[in-house]
Amino acid sequence: MKFLDDNPVVRIGAILICFIGGLALVYTGWLKTGDLGGLIQMVIGVGVLLIALAIYNHPYRDKK
Repeated sequence: MKFLDDNPVVRIGAILICFIGGLALVYTGWLKTGDLGGLIQMVIGVGVLLIALAIYNHPYRDKK
């Protein structure tokens, strides 16, 4: 992941793609309330949002 540390534009782009994609998955899954497919879609969306958070926090981790 050193590539993301050296290229902030790529890191910001990846964060934006994951954030918008995750929100879209959560929202469209929310529209399918009461359906198992909607729940699965929302869980995947939350996972994608967590990936965006991990990419954001990557440069601030402890380097041991």
